[in-house]
Amino acid sequence: MTRLEAQADAAVQTPVVIVGGGPVGLTAAVELAHHGVASVIVEPRTEVDHSRPRAKTTSARTMELFRRTGAAAEIRRRAAIPAAWSDEVRFCTTASGYEITRLGGVLGLELLDSDLTAEGAQQVTQSAVEEALRALVERHPLVTTLYGSRVVEVDATEPRPRVRVESADGTASVIGAEYVIGADGSRSVVRDAVGARYEGAAGGRPNVNITFRSAELGAVLPQRPAIHHWVLNPAFPGVVGPLSLDGEWWAIATGTASIANDDEAVAVVRGLVGADIDVEVLATDPWQARMLLADSYGAGRVFLVGDAAHQNPPWGGHGYNTGVGDAVNLAWKIAAVHQGWAGSELLESYEAERRPIAQQTIDLAAGNMRALSHDLTTPAIMADGEEGDAARSSAALAIEDVKRAEFYSLGLVLGYGYGPESASQAPTPDVYQPIAAPGNRLPHSRNSAGDSLYDALGPEFTVLGGNAEEWTLAASRRSIPLTYVDPGAEGFQPPADELVVLVRPDQHIAWIGSTSDDPDAALSAALTGFISHH
Repeated sequence: MTRLEAQADAAVQTPVVIVGGGPVGLTAAVELAHHGVASVIVEPRTEVDHSRPRAKTTSARTMELFRRTGAAAEIRRRAAIPAAWSDEVRFCTTASGYEITRLGGVLGLELLDSDLTAEGAQQVTQSAVEEALRALVERHPLVTTLYGSRVVEVDATEPRPRVRVESADGTASVIGAEYVIGADGSRSVVRDAVGARYEGAAGGRPNVNITFRSAELGAVLPQRPAIHHWVLNPAFPGVVGPLSLDGEWWAIATGTASIANDDEAVAVVRGLVGADIDVEVLATDPWQARMLLADSYGAGRVFLVGDAAHQNPPWGGHGYNTGVGDAVNLAWKIAAVHQGWAGSELLESYEAERRPIAQQTIDLAAGNMRALSHDLTTPAIMADGEEGDAARSSAALAIEDVKRAEFYSLGLVLGYGYGPESASQAPTPDVYQPIAAPGNRLPHSRNSAGDSLYDALGPEFTVLGGNAEEWTLAASRRSIPLTYVDPGAEGFQPPADELVVLVRPDQHIAWIGSTSDDPDAALSAALTGFISHH
């Protein structure tokens, strides 16, 4: 008998325990609450560390998902850089030196008022995203937060897994749950408990992140702003960018194994900038890219999301966004099974749907890693005069080719699909073609008033078109929460001409058929997910 079993009678009971309260764990809690399910978050950190911003791009797709719960508006309100400030990345000899080229409309930042999406991307630090999500969960009665506590043991035994929690003062308690979500990162206790293992390896050269303040840096940069300044200085290759418009900055020294002290960090920043500016170092973090994917996303009623399930290089800005997609996919399925309107087989589709997306993302990010600053530079680009001009012109052409997949990836961000046909639904990562097909994200549109089709969708399933009475009765017989929308009556372009479209809670298409098809059969198929995709 384990200690968890011995204390089972004394355990607190909750529908879901979420191990880890970073952005992915918080998203899982917000999503579960959105669907009416209570959860407990266990997170060791009592406060968010703003000196280590980590992720800096929240993708258009993630913002669409956040829009459903009010998180998108909260994040934009807290973002230190306005969404419309810049959608460009700049390549240069040093941040204050020769400009080689610029790429515009990058990372989905240009989609603010687009018909393609309900939301554009947002430059915002991971710490600000966490603060926004913490604010949401703290206002929600269905979410309990145990900050300052950590999960030290997980018993994955069905039918009710349990976790042992230790508070900061060493007090131990046991929480029993219907489901456990492991959002506890790369050193996941939950992953160990279910016997899952990372597959893959670290790769590429070492790097060091530097966060710093500088009142003078902005003045030596070009007046036309950019979110990244890619520095191709052979002596100091890397990237510099703003964390705010008030003198807070980040830098990545690519190919640098370590920085011994603040004086060395200051020298690196000045080398990247190419000017003797003031630098107040806030933090330095050495890191190496990892391409890791868990061989299993869980066991029984215990599941892995985010970094607990996968890690990928940061180039392209996909890492935490992929984790948010995990949390949204899993949360609505747990809610459906918990509330009794779907069978447990729906949960089997979580890994089948999400693991291939993580593999695609890892592959793309690993490809992006092959063309970093130290790979793109030559001594000739630093030269003055005609020789330097010619070298920079040649470099510009190469950059525009090899960096395209990193900064233009809407084919992956918006075009990924679930199900056996998904490989052909997003044939190239840089081109997004809206396709109304089962497994795909519902093609977005706006009516003449500028309203988003996504805002007309219900919180659970939504049917677009068809006979309202037949669909409503079929859903009622199965106790499935269903919203009916007539796209034409609402002024929206129908996503599929003369067809009926059944949309899942995560805005992916569950089924497409004709008005003569049986709604009962369609709903039944929708509640198994896309299990056949491996």
